[in-house]
Amino acid sequence: MPDLVALGPAGLFCAAFLAGSVLPFPSEGVLCALLRRGFDPFLGVAVASAGNVLGALTLYGMGWGLQRGLLRGWLRRRLERDPGRLDAARRRLERWGLGGLLLAWVPGVGDAFVLGAGLAGSPIVPFLALVTVGKTARYALLAWTLGS
Repeated sequence: MPDLVALGPAGLFCAAFLAGSVLPFPSEGVLCALLRRGFDPFLGVAVASAGNVLGALTLYGMGWGLQRGLLRGWLRRRLERDPGRLDAARRRLERWGLGGLLLAWVPGVGDAFVLGAGLAGSPIVPFLALVTVGKTARYALLAWTLGS
C-alpha cells in the first residue's frame, strides 16, 4: 500500500473516500499527519470532506441499487452472518429521519444511516447536504483541535 501521507492531497482524498464507503479506513490519521507537516487546514478539510462525501455517495448508491434488485447476490453473500443489518439500517432511518444523516460521520452507525437512505430512496439533494455538513464538521473540528 502506498504511503498516503506522502501523496499529499491525493492520498488524503483516497483515504477519506475509502473511509466514507464500506471500508473502515483511518482518514483522520492521514489528515492529522498532513496537518502536522504544515498542510493548509482549510484545504485539508475540503479535500477530506469531498472524498468522504463521495465515499458516502457510493454507499448510498449501493443501498439504492439493493432496493431495486441490483447487487442483492453480492450483498447477501456478505451479510449471511447478520441478515438483519439491512432491516436495522432501514429502521434507523425511519426512526431518526433524514436528520440522522448528520451522524453519517460516526463509525458504524453512520454507514447504517447512509445505506438506509439509499435503501429508502431518500432524495439526493437533502442527502448530500446533510452528509456534507456532518462530515465537514467532523474534519473541521479535528483540524481546529490540532491547530489550537
